[in-house]
Amino acid sequence: MSDDPDSTPHERRSWLERLGQAFSGEPKDREDLVEILRDARSNGLIGPETLKMLEGALTVSERQVGDIMIPRSQMVSLPADAPFMELMKLVVESGHSRFPIHGDDKDDILGILLAKDLLRGIVADGGPGQVRELLRTAVLIPESKRLNVLLKEFRLSRNHMAIVVDEHGGVAGLVTIEDVLEQIVGEIDDEHDDADEAKMIAAQADGQFVVDALTPIADFNEQFGADFPDDEYDTVGGLVNDAIGHLPEAGEELTLDRFHFRVGRADRRRVHSFIVAVHAPD
Repeated sequence: MSDDPDSTPHERRSWLERLGQAFSGEPKDREDLVEILRDARSNGLIGPETLKMLEGALTVSERQVGDIMIPRSQMVSLPADAPFMELMKLVVESGHSRFPIHGDDKDDILGILLAKDLLRGIVADGGPGQVRELLRTAVLIPESKRLNVLLKEFRLSRNHMAIVVDEHGGVAGLVTIEDVLEQIVGEIDDEHDDADEAKMIAAQADGQFVVDALTPIADFNEQFGADFPDDEYDTVGGLVNDAIGHLPEAGEELTLDRFHFRVGRADRRRVHSFIVAVHAPD
């Protein structure tokens, strides 16, 4: 029986009865349950997408926020003292809808700014004099929080973003409800995605390299004999984003030292990969 939403009530009852029979063995643990679900898929009781989502839902109960968060180096946070129009420019460039707003440094998170609130503040007559008046409360969570717990809290509080803090109280990253849901339904890749991007650094036939944005700077330096500092940013993505000055879009380019970086794949939250050309030393 397929997952056809147009199936008749009789067919749906039959499907449920057969699925119930598949569970009659009373699974002893998660692995046993997954095996039963896969057997159900093999027997045609559930479809491949249903199996994928069920496995994803089980995974969410075991994974922690630190496993999926957008790291600090790739966060788009905005300064509270910036003029409204400058903030609007940064909002448009990033494509996000929610932004952490910080004070003197990026560990001083004052609240969350929604793009729609910023727009209202700009166009309103006698509107607020500064962005601080538009902020919504920032939710702070530890890296160790389990994803199923976070998802429930998101639903109950109607928040869509949380700031992740480390054991010292510093900002470690951020996570959104979309990030959690993607653990269940999976990411949607387009036809241009390169299978080699599963590797952190993958050589191409034309002599260039596909470099994952999460590649540690230390690994990049070791691979190419570079000497980029890693005291402020841990990843290549953080280094390039900082040098460009904003979250870049696919196709944007930058040369650092003897390396030419071109953004290969990016979405509204972060850069995923770069195409890197390595020039010979002078």
